[in-house]
Amino acid sequence: MIQQASDFVQDRLSGFQPEIGIVLGSGLGKLADHIQEPQVIPYKDIPGFPVSTAIGHKGNFILGTLGGKRVIAMQGRIHYYEGYGMDLVVLPVRVMMSIGIRKLFVSNAAGGISFDLHIGDLMIIKDHINLLPNPLIGPNLDALGPRFPDMTRPYDPALIKLAKEIAAEQGIAIHEGVYVGGTGPSYETPAEYKYFRLIGGDAVGMSTVPEVIAARHANVPVFGISVITNEAHDDYAEDYVNDGHDVVVAANAAAETMTALIREMIERL
Repeated sequence: MIQQASDFVQDRLSGFQPEIGIVLGSGLGKLADHIQEPQVIPYKDIPGFPVSTAIGHKGNFILGTLGGKRVIAMQGRIHYYEGYGMDLVVLPVRVMMSIGIRKLFVSNAAGGISFDLHIGDLMIIKDHINLLPNPLIGPNLDALGPRFPDMTRPYDPALIKLAKEIAAEQGIAIHEGVYVGGTGPSYETPAEYKYFRLIGGDAVGMSTVPEVIAARHANVPVFGISVITNEAHDDYAEDYVNDGHDVVVAANAAAETMTALIREMIERL
């Protein structure tokens, strides 16, 4: 399945060799607008590929240049809550690795469970807590990586350092924290938010972790960043509700800042 999809994408590249893969989460697909000389490959055209159905996910590969580097971006990802198995959730990332990316950037919209995080904030992911099925369960794909991959440093320290340096230079306020990956699609209860905070989580979402595990399985360095789109604090108004459309609006508002940071990081690699 990986090979069939990779062969199809490879045939469309016409000699173009992406160096960097980017996964764009809810409401963050606008970063693709900054990719120069873009070539679009809809997921629906790729043999055996799942189709993204989530709000704010267009469902395309975008190929081109960003920050002077050749990139392939996922304009929308695949989620476990859409009903796909984990093999399909991580298929796009495995295809990107199969065609030769050397680094992976992942982004998402997340709820801020740390009291220090507020709507519109950016949080570098320094670690994660996985509450999703592990995508490596089942027969190991020995050609991709070992049976028991190390996850001591799931997010690359050098890339985190670079992001913090650029943020300081450009006056971008940025946080650093632990991302909790859950199944969704229901938003978390107040008791669950408190639990995640107690076990060391700073932000929570419904994605990202499977892709990171698949990348680290293949020893590809990863940089992760969350846009905080709602506050999972303890002082809810009586009429407070989590709304998916509001999440996309908040993500769009912060997308330009995130885009500037990632573009500068890629330029300096």
